Amino acid sequence: MLEDVVKSFGEVIAVNGISLKIEDKELLILLGPSGSGKTTMMRLIAGLDEVNAGKIYIGGKLVNELRPRERDIAMVFQSYALYPHMTVYDNIAFPLRMRKTAKTDTDAQVKKTAELLGLSQLLKRRPKQLSGGEQQRVALGRALVREPKVFLMDEPLSNIDAKLRLYMRAELKALQKRLGITTIYVTHDQVEAMTMGDRIALMDKGSLLQVGAPDEIYSHPSTEFVGGFIGSPPMNLIPCSILKKNNHLFLDASSFKVDVTEMRSTIEGKTSSDEVTLGIRPESIAVSSDKTSDGIEGKVYVIEPLGSEVILDIKVNSTIIKVLSHLKTIKASPGDNIRLTFDHDSIVVFDRKTGKALV
Repeated sequence: MLEDVVKSFGEVIAVNGISLKIEDKELLILLGPSGSGKTTMMRLIAGLDEVNAGKIYIGGKLVNELRPRERDIAMVFQSYALYPHMTVYDNIAFPLRMRKTAKTDTDAQVKKTAELLGLSQLLKRRPKQLSGGEQQRVALGRALVREPKVFLMDEPLSNIDAKLRLYMRAELKALQKRLGITTIYVTHDQVEAMTMGDRIALMDKGSLLQVGAPDEIYSHPSTEFVGGFIGSPPMNLIPCSILKKNNHLFLDASSFKVDVTEMRSTIEGKTSSDEVTLGIRPESIAVSSDKTSDGIEGKVYVIEPLGSEVILDIKVNSTIIKVLSHLKTIKASPGDNIRLTFDHDSIVVFDRKTGKALV
């Protein structure tokens, strides 16, 4: 648990008063762009950097004054940091030997860990004889063999190819659930965060913007930044002004208007001005080539095939709107006229001045 943790480097505030409770046996993802402060948070928890203010608890124990090796945590780094001159067996055994664990106990623990990670046949090899995925599992084994209270993982999959990364995501998630070790996992990859985490803690510029389950953050972003950062393709964010006409409330994007009268009670009185941002996910927009249908009229600008799905970039006057659709449901070519219909239950309205969600 973190309480009002602050860390600065000179005039730069890397972590700005963050409080966060991490549940026992949870896989929590620290997500954010480069420079958001997530790796600094990890280093503070590990004891590699000292906090300027605030408290850090591990297993209910205040650890601010404890050295890294006294905190009962294990780290897995982006680079794996394996010893090239040692075998897989010796790399995994290294933490136990540093603790002066009995040789028989060390041997039993190493073999147990190797079997768990599918490394039993590789114990005599050296790191250079292993694939990227195998090296990653050895790094995990070296951390796991200590049976720590907390795992800290700093972008451990960033150095392996896309296909293997997809496989290792599932392996890591399954392993964490099987072991039940509280894990904090740092990444800038929002797809990795969505697929792996029990909860996501999204950071930007040293601040914690939102903490919640992946579905919650995806469907109900608390700020415009969260809405635009989570999702692939990202949420459409369209600058609008509030327009009242004939007892109706519209979001006026100049290129088109959206009637949001049903949201009137939620929007009115909560905005700092009439300037807002309409947020809508690409998959929450229906498309039709029927010229007689209702909806917003636009023109197909770019088509991005994704196998069974397709991303359509629709130009509505000067506004580009991304739509994610199943390939079988739409037949379109660049230049075709098309109509868009927004799912009103999926619309999010942000105050443009504060960036905070109103609806």
